[in-house]
Amino acid sequence: MELSGAVWRKSTRSGQNGGACVEVADNLAGVVLVRDTKDRSGGTLAFTPESWRAFVAEVGCQR
Repeated sequence: MELSGAVWRKSTRSGQNGGACVEVADNLAGVVLVRDTKDRSGGTLAFTPESWRAFVAEVGCQR
């Protein structure tokens, strides 16, 4: 999967907790990417946009 075009943003729910945050990239067609802010090279999770919306709705977050 090509990630070079991903535009990452810090989750609005991450808060100011010393870097224990996630970043989300939702600008690529057909995929939403999630990674750990503290370990950006440690791996990326990929979700379909539908799955990501369902997850966000279930945990009560807002974009």
